[in-house]
Amino acid sequence: MNQARPAVARTTNVPVQRGPAGAEAAPPRHPTATERAARGLAARKVLPPGEHSQLVRPVARSSPVAVLLAQATTRVPDLVPVRHARMVASPFSFFRGAAALMARDLAAAPTTDLTVQLCGDAHLSNFGVFGTPERRLIFDINDFDETLPGPWEWDVKRLAASIAVAGRENGLDDRARRRAVRAAVDRYQQAMARLATMRELDVWYYRVDVDELVEILRKQFSKQRGKQLDRNVAKARRNDSLRAFGKLTEVVDGRRRIKADPPLLVPIGDLLPGVARHRLESEIKGLLTSYSESLLPDRRLLLSKFRFVDMARKVVGVGSVGTRCWIVLLEGRDANDPLFLQVKEAQESVLAPHVPRSEQQGRPTNQGERVVAGQRVMQAASDTFLGWDRATGIDGAQRDFYFRQLRDQKGSAVVETMGPKTLRVYGELCGGTLARAHARSGDAIAIAAYLGDDTAFSKAVADFAEKYADLNERDHAEVVEAVRAGRLPADPAR
Repeated sequence: MNQARPAVARTTNVPVQRGPAGAEAAPPRHPTATERAARGLAARKVLPPGEHSQLVRPVARSSPVAVLLAQATTRVPDLVPVRHARMVASPFSFFRGAAALMARDLAAAPTTDLTVQLCGDAHLSNFGVFGTPERRLIFDINDFDETLPGPWEWDVKRLAASIAVAGRENGLDDRARRRAVRAAVDRYQQAMARLATMRELDVWYYRVDVDELVEILRKQFSKQRGKQLDRNVAKARRNDSLRAFGKLTEVVDGRRRIKADPPLLVPIGDLLPGVARHRLESEIKGLLTSYSESLLPDRRLLLSKFRFVDMARKVVGVGSVGTRCWIVLLEGRDANDPLFLQVKEAQESVLAPHVPRSEQQGRPTNQGERVVAGQRVMQAASDTFLGWDRATGIDGAQRDFYFRQLRDQKGSAVVETMGPKTLRVYGELCGGTLARAHARSGDAIAIAAYLGDDTAFSKAVADFAEKYADLNERDHAEVVEAVRAGRLPADPAR
């Protein structure tokens, strides 16, 4: 005998509001394009674009030495000297590692209150090329450790300041640096104006294809520079797990193992003895299984076809040095089918203390998920194995991690060798890319209306960038002196 099925309520993606008597209310109304533009114009009156030239120092600005010492308390102790050594190498290296300092400085100034998903560390070296799941090379932002919602101009100012700092290091004069900064900011403004006219789906699917980009750049560069560009792209295409497999591994007693290069790359067998090593390996294997739940079903299936082989602790970047980072070697059908995953600790964003809690409500509490969610929003395409999890270490402490492929056709520009034209062109590329990333989460119409069609904003940010480059040099000098005096440990050999 058939039984009647219970009635099932239909659900939609539209949030339902209820009135005092429980009656359904109309869903929130989307503002019109005219209303969105009016919001940008209103923000422009409150904070005119020309006022972004100001560098407002916090009332009680912590010294850079104090900030570094505070950050060291959450990092691997024997890697802290490596981080400090990398940061004192040059003002630009220091700038790369000093996102926490700049976050405090940016938060001291008035903002437009037009919010986007921020990269949080949008300097020149955090852009690059990588392969999409469809095996196309694209250019995009490639670092999201500090991602969080916040005022769009914070990312723009960090990008602009990085151009000024790099320009000084590369010997560019004042005029050349200012031209490079303004070109990048102008490109952001132009790109945002164009994005404001596009359909939402077109904005979401828009990406910078490297093959098309190369054709455009080749017309701007000399024949020799064009050939170098082709070589760099070809190198990025070869930069995958198979190449990493050949460079980072060796056969020991008939088994494939990751090579040692201490302290930058330390295999688990060298890092921990016997029982502790097996315990950590077991934890990582368990972490791989639980992390796979953050992947889409098809990617979870793909990951299940690989088995654990070896792992090692790896030092990466400048600002990230000292956070826990592992590379894990997996094997598919046989020894010639490798997959390298990077398992990187995610700590609280340096922006978190400066962004209103109301902006962070509903955001992930797992810091790895925060990084992954921000990356998926901002990038045109994300890594196939991008995911997150939380684990308890052998010291009993819980930490959040995110996962991605170690190398997947990745490549980045060498900023420290760029001359005037290359820096300007590369800055323009980064500025346009940043606008595209912001438009995916923010209100492109409001931001474009705020920026307008004049040069007030780019001129003001160029002034700001030079002021911040001055401050960065003073902070760098203070840290160098602290290292010389022994107040900050540094390993000069690394």
